[in-house]
Amino acid sequence: MKLTDDRVRRCRALFPVVFTLAWPTMLEETMQTAVQYIDTAMVGQLGTDATAAVGSTTTVNWLIGTTVYAFGIGFLAYISQALGAGKGEQAKRVSAQSVLMVLLTGCLFTVLTSAFSSRVPAWMQVEPALRPVAARYFLILYLPMLPRAASVIFGTVLRAAGDTKTPMRVGVTVNLLNVLLNFLLIYHTRTVSLFGLEFRMWGAGLEVTGAAIASAVSFTFGGIAITAALWRHPTVSPKGYPVRPDRSVLRPIMRVALPNMAQRFTTSLGYVVFAAMINSLGDVSTAAHTVANTVESAFYIPGYGMQAAAATLMGNAIGKRDRQRQKDLSVLIVALEVGMMLVTGSLLFAFAPQMVRLFSHDDRVIALGSTVLRMVACSEPIFGVAIVLEGMLQGAGRTKAPFVFNVIGMWGVRILGTFLFIRFLGGDLVSAWGCMIAHNLLLCLLFVLYYRKLERTSFHGKDSHLSGVL
Repeated sequence: MKLTDDRVRRCRALFPVVFTLAWPTMLEETMQTAVQYIDTAMVGQLGTDATAAVGSTTTVNWLIGTTVYAFGIGFLAYISQALGAGKGEQAKRVSAQSVLMVLLTGCLFTVLTSAFSSRVPAWMQVEPALRPVAARYFLILYLPMLPRAASVIFGTVLRAAGDTKTPMRVGVTVNLLNVLLNFLLIYHTRTVSLFGLEFRMWGAGLEVTGAAIASAVSFTFGGIAITAALWRHPTVSPKGYPVRPDRSVLRPIMRVALPNMAQRFTTSLGYVVFAAMINSLGDVSTAAHTVANTVESAFYIPGYGMQAAAATLMGNAIGKRDRQRQKDLSVLIVALEVGMMLVTGSLLFAFAPQMVRLFSHDDRVIALGSTVLRMVACSEPIFGVAIVLEGMLQGAGRTKAPFVFNVIGMWGVRILGTFLFIRFLGGDLVSAWGCMIAHNLLLCLLFVLYYRKLERTSFHGKDSHLSGVL
């Protein structure tokens, strides 16, 4: 794409808008990742078995969380475009329907996770000795599914209105509460040294179960706080609007949300299968995979922060029918994304062993985890492009193509490749992560080709599910 002087000036003018939306999400992601680091480190002090028990169901957690988030994407596309078109009342009507969605998804997943919690570790091929602990952790973690659904969907509604600071504040508070409760609930009563002073610190000594309780209590607080914030919000408060199903609103939202949900479900199911194959390699591979995933998540923060800003701003631009702004956004956000992830990828490559050593003292885990992290560090800038382009497509209400791309990449490259390497070629965790990197590279290529095709036509054409609604 040609960068004329006019385009450069327009991109510079857009930069403060993008940054204002992106930085709170990045800070929120940073805090969540920091807490994930602390969680993993705290549990890791209990031993490799505890790390494996907690990490063994992580991909199932992704499966549930991303499925709920998919519904939020439908609301994000609708609300951001409605506000871009100047239809504030319509945005509030849509917000009221998000309350209905929270109630439905929260209750449904509470029942499902409670019913199947004892079976999940077996499905994930967790070693028999670890299954009772893993099952109890999973059950406690998902008992507060209703407030968890509220945090995800209501947070997305607020971001669609351009309010990324409120979800950030709630997220930071939730994470700090989680760390405090972890400190009190995981460990036994012990002597603590601080600034040369020693004192007895009470601890419940619940170990892995304590970590689950800390997370559950924190999630509950977060759900209540984000609900209160949405009710008070001047732009998208559902207060006074009917919560009963409104087909004129739900139909287009579901047409956007369902392909995204199918994408997230099938790719998250792929993560489950991927993790199960890795779990079959033994405790060292499982622990190294868990720790490496935890470390890697910090270095995707710029990508997902920019993705949230890209989705909201693209939705606003489409609502205004401003095609020039759409094109300028793509140039600016992709350039920023590549630049930031070049930096984070370089840091990950340079400090991989030190990062892994924060969570494990096992030399085998450190060596294996460092190897796979340095592999993936080289692909981060490329994968970052796919992340932000997908965000722009979400804001445009186009979710069918990303569904197809992700299914092809996950099942045709990552899962099939890992299966062949492990089952027939004697592959290990390095082979599995190589297939994961190939999946990410393919996603980038497919998203770039599709996005360039859309730029030559229109983002709001006849195949956009919100076309003609706003």
